[in-house]
Amino acid sequence: MFTYLFKWLDNDQNNQQINDPNQGCDDSIDWSRIIPFVAIHLACLLVFVVGVSWVAVVVCVMSYFIRMFAITAFYHRFFSHKTFKTSRVTQFIFAAIGATATQRGPIWWAAHHRHHHIHSDSEHDSHSPQHGFWHSHLKWFLMKKNFAVKSNYVKDLQQFPELRFIDRYDILFPILFAVGLFFLGSFLEKAYPALGTSSWQIVIWGYFVSTVLLSHVTYCINSLAHVFGFRSYHTEDNSRNNFILALLTLGEGWHNNHHCCPGSVKQGFKWWQIDISFYLLLLMNKLGIIWDLKYPNETLLNKKSIINQQAVGEKT
Repeated sequence: MFTYLFKWLDNDQNNQQINDPNQGCDDSIDWSRIIPFVAIHLACLLVFVVGVSWVAVVVCVMSYFIRMFAITAFYHRFFSHKTFKTSRVTQFIFAAIGATATQRGPIWWAAHHRHHHIHSDSEHDSHSPQHGFWHSHLKWFLMKKNFAVKSNYVKDLQQFPELRFIDRYDILFPILFAVGLFFLGSFLEKAYPALGTSSWQIVIWGYFVSTVLLSHVTYCINSLAHVFGFRSYHTEDNSRNNFILALLTLGEGWHNNHHCCPGSVKQGFKWWQIDISFYLLLLMNKLGIIWDLKYPNETLLNKKSIINQQAVGEKT
């Protein structure tokens, strides 16, 4: 039991086991390691116990929005692709907020995402839909071989001890977040009883329900955004642009755009392609919190444009 507990709390324990040649590193699932993942889903059923209030729903939505932004704008666009620059303090703050989303630490997340771009939709891609929906949606990160950090892809991030700390003890951040929500709910329950909420109601809706929704919407970029939608640019993969996923993920659904220019801070290239993460990053840029934003190369976009390629083909 203590062995399992250490594996949940300290990722170095898990990495040592995975890298141990005597343990093997196959495609199997470490069921003991995913108990917290399963428990988070089951905990959502407690909504039937704690009930619901408008305050709990607002907290749930805010929790979803803030943490989705941390994942899309920082885990993805900053840590994975370096599409802008920021201070070390801001980097740490959003790394910690992103960790509360329970999608592991920023180094692990960025390493697997960079690997994905190099091998996108090939047999070496860890989460291509070509391996099946459930594999790309969630099975891939539950496999023993994918628990370890792909260190050779993130040497730039591993130079920061604070990021290594978050990666090693990533489970602490969701716990601290849930505890904070508990105290928020306790305060509201005592100070404003007319709101009809409670400490556990805020925890269940603000952390568990919000986290499950956030997680599966994020997973859909892997499982659905390479299958459903339209393609505007020629890429060496099956990435698609999907309007609904773009709304739910604050802009990540413009996935074909992203695979065309992965180094771009914005992913909605057309005026009507809503990219909320980019709008917020623009605001942060105006406030001086981030700088040196990278934009898509127009020459490259024109070259890869499917419409332009079709037009050239018709002329010839």
